[in-house]
Amino acid sequence: MENIELKIYKEMLRKMLLIRLFEEQVDQLYMKGEVHGTGHLYIGMEATAVGSILALKKEDVITSTHRGHGHCIAKGADPKLMMAELLGKRTGYCKGKGGSMHIADINIGILGANGIVGGGIAIATGAAFAIKEMATGQVVLCFFGDGAINQGVFHESINMASIWNLPIIYLVENNKYGMGFPVSKAVNIEKLSKRACAYGIKGITIDGNDVVGVYKAIKEIITDVRSCKGPILVECETYRWKGHSRMDPERYRTKEEVEQWKKKCPILRFKKYLMDNKIISLSEIEKIENEAKNIINEALEFAKNSPFPNPQEAIEDVYA
Repeated sequence: MENIELKIYKEMLRKMLLIRLFEEQVDQLYMKGEVHGTGHLYIGMEATAVGSILALKKEDVITSTHRGHGHCIAKGADPKLMMAELLGKRTGYCKGKGGSMHIADINIGILGANGIVGGGIAIATGAAFAIKEMATGQVVLCFFGDGAINQGVFHESINMASIWNLPIIYLVENNKYGMGFPVSKAVNIEKLSKRACAYGIKGITIDGNDVVGVYKAIKEIITDVRSCKGPILVECETYRWKGHSRMDPERYRTKEEVEQWKKKCPILRFKKYLMDNKIISLSEIEKIENEAKNIINEALEFAKNSPFPNPQEAIEDVYA
């Protein structure tokens, strides 16, 4: 495979930093009681979203999950509008009425996050069917967690996609726990990608904490997928540092386990890769970090200064 361009390396770092800083800020807002309801943070998993989405073309589309902030930022969502949505402001993506799990932006190919486990799989498959029928040449990247791999919609959708050779990548983010249940107790196979063989398609497992590896793997398969030569199941092995949600007491795993995975931090690993290979200097990395911090600070200021929706707007933008 051809070498990655310098601008791609810089964008990888920028996007991963934006995700990490956004999620850390959201975590603080939850602790202060400024964001209500629940939230599912993407901290520790940044390389999977960034590596896979940067391998797409601008016109390609994604479906996201309840843990979707990282996917949205990687695809180009505006942190200002995302932060405003989480704070329930009128300027948010859903005018403050959707919250953390319902961010969507059709204009940039985000078909929506989804609070239902596996809820985006059928939507993504339908989008892939439409793309093939219209011959637009796009690809769908469908994110879902290991907890969704046993949902009926996964099996039904991937079977149809296989029969019809749909242009879709099913990407399962194996962060080792479906809510608080270890994946090792939920399936009787070592690699979730082996599920692909039951549907006559290719399945691969990759290191989801290696942003360069994820990018190269998706780049390698995407030409065949785009040509409607069949879907593919990609398993990215990663780990979420925070609990399943804000309400999670995390009694199912040890602090030692979490600390061991933090040593595999995808951002620190990528910084080391960039410097060891003399791709980007430390000063350039610090410049990108400062720019990312400014973007998130501006997003927070924008959200806090934005108005709440009027009560009479509650029944607008609904079907019935």
